[in-house]
Amino acid sequence: MRALLLYPLFPKSFWSFEKTLALVDCKALMPPLGLITVAAILPQSWEFKLVDHNIQEITESDWDWAELVIISGMIVQKSDMLTQILAAKSRNKLVAVGGPYATTSPQEVEAADFLILDEGEITLPMFIAAVERGDRSGIFRSTEKPAVTETPIPRYDLLDLTAYDNMSVQFSRGCPFQCEFCDIIVLYGRKPRTKNPEQLLAELECIYNLGWRGAVFMVDDNFIGNKRNVKLLLQELKVWMAEKGYPFGLTTEASVDLAQDDELMKLMVECNFKKVFLGIETPDQDSLALTSKFQNTRDPLIESINKITTAGMQVMAGFIIGFDGEKPHAGDRIVQFVEQTNIPLAMFSMLQALPSTALWDRLEKEGRLLNGSANINQTTLMNFVPTRNIEDIATEYVNAFWKLYDPAAYLERVFRYYMMLGAIQNSKSLRPSWKTIRALGLILWKQGVVANTRGLFWKNLIQVLVKKPRQLEIYLTLCAYLEHFTEYRFIVKEQINTQLANYIASKPEVERVVS
Repeated sequence: MRALLLYPLFPKSFWSFEKTLALVDCKALMPPLGLITVAAILPQSWEFKLVDHNIQEITESDWDWAELVIISGMIVQKSDMLTQILAAKSRNKLVAVGGPYATTSPQEVEAADFLILDEGEITLPMFIAAVERGDRSGIFRSTEKPAVTETPIPRYDLLDLTAYDNMSVQFSRGCPFQCEFCDIIVLYGRKPRTKNPEQLLAELECIYNLGWRGAVFMVDDNFIGNKRNVKLLLQELKVWMAEKGYPFGLTTEASVDLAQDDELMKLMVECNFKKVFLGIETPDQDSLALTSKFQNTRDPLIESINKITTAGMQVMAGFIIGFDGEKPHAGDRIVQFVEQTNIPLAMFSMLQALPSTALWDRLEKEGRLLNGSANINQTTLMNFVPTRNIEDIATEYVNAFWKLYDPAAYLERVFRYYMMLGAIQNSKSLRPSWKTIRALGLILWKQGVVANTRGLFWKNLIQVLVKKPRQLEIYLTLCAYLEHFTEYRFIVKEQINTQLANYIASKPEVERVVS
C-alpha cells in the first residue's frame, strides 16, 4: 500500500511566525508529529510519502503515486484540510482522515471514505483490518484511552529536518484539570498517561542520530499533569542531556502550579528546558472561577510567573477575552497584567466555544451558539453570544493586541523580562551555525538600522552586552519575534474589524446581549 500523508496548511496566526522563521531560513515552526506517529503505527511494509503543505506544494506526481491518502489536522487547519479531502476525492483516491478536528467535528469531514477518530493506537488497527478486508469506507471510534507506553517511535526519517525551526516529541496525554472551554480533556481525558522515560529518551536519541540540534518542543498539553512520572523522566533526561552535551533546548506547556514545585522547576532547568507556555487566560478571578480554571486562583499569578522566570525558564502565556460575566475594560486589564509581568509572548484571542467541550454543551443548551462550527485563530470573531456587547469585546481585543505588540512597548517589555530571567545552568554553548550568524545579522540590520525603534534597540542591546552577555542569543531571539508581530497586528485589526462590520450589518436576531 502506498500511503500519502498530507498535513494541511496553517493560516497566518499568532504562532505562524513567517517573517521570524525567514530569518533562520525555515519554512514552518514544527513538523506534523501526529502524522509521523500514525506512519509508525501503520504496517511498516507499506510505503509512505509525507507532504507537509506548510513547506511544499502537493504535486500531481504525489497524487498519482498514492493508493491511499491520509490527512490529519487541527481545527485551525480545517479550511485546507477540507480542500485536500475534495482534491483527493476528485482524483478517485481513497481518503482517510483523523486527528483532533475530525474527532470533535466528524460531521464536517464526511466526504472522506474513512474516519479514524479518537486515539490511533486503538482505532488505526481497526482501520488496517478494514483495508485488508477490502472495505472502501468506515468509521472507527473508541471510548477507551490507550496506554502510550506501547506507542512506537515516530517516523522522523520521513521529515525534511531542514524545513523546521523545532522538532516535536510527546511524553504524556491528558490533563487533570477541567477548564470549561478546553477540548484537551475531551480528546485525551483527565487522567494523564505518560510514556516510560526510556521511550522518550529513545525518541530524543532518534532525532539526535538524524542530526537534529536545537529546539525541541515537548508538545504535552500539560507536561506536569503527572508530576511523579515527570520527575522520574527528568532524573534520567538530566543525565542523557549532560552526556550528549545539551544538544536540545526544550520548550513545553504546563499549568501555573509549576511555580509551587521548586524541585520540579530545578529539574526542568537542569534538563535545559528554556521556555514554558502557561494558560493564564485572564487576571479576573471571577472569570477564572466561572470557567472552572481553579488552578489559577490558588496562588498570586504575578508571583508565580516571576518565580518561574527567575528559576531560568522563559514564560509564554495565553490570554482570552470574552468570558461570561466579564466586566468592561478586560482588554486593558490583560495589557496591564502583561506589562506587570513583562511576558514577551502573550498569545491573546477572543473566546471560542470548541465542539464537545463543556462550554459548547452549555451554550448549546442556552441557545447561544451562532453556528455549528468553530475556529481558534486569533483573527476570528466569537462563535457565540457573549454576556456583554460583542462590539465592546472586539474593540477591546483589537486595541489591547495593538498595545501589546506596539514595537517600542514590545522591545521595552522584552528587555525588562530578559533582565529578570534566571541565568543559564549547565548547558554548553554550541558553536553558532552559519544559519544563526545570518539570522543575528539580519536582526541587527532590520531592528538596529531600518526600524524606527533603532535607538531603543541599541540602548537596550548595549545594556544586555554589559550586564548579561552570555544570554545574548536568547535576547536577540525575543527581539526577532517582533518581525512577525509588527505585521500580524495589522492583520488582526483588519480581519476582526471586517468581521465585526459584517456581523453588525447582518443584524441577526441573536445580537442582543444575554442577561
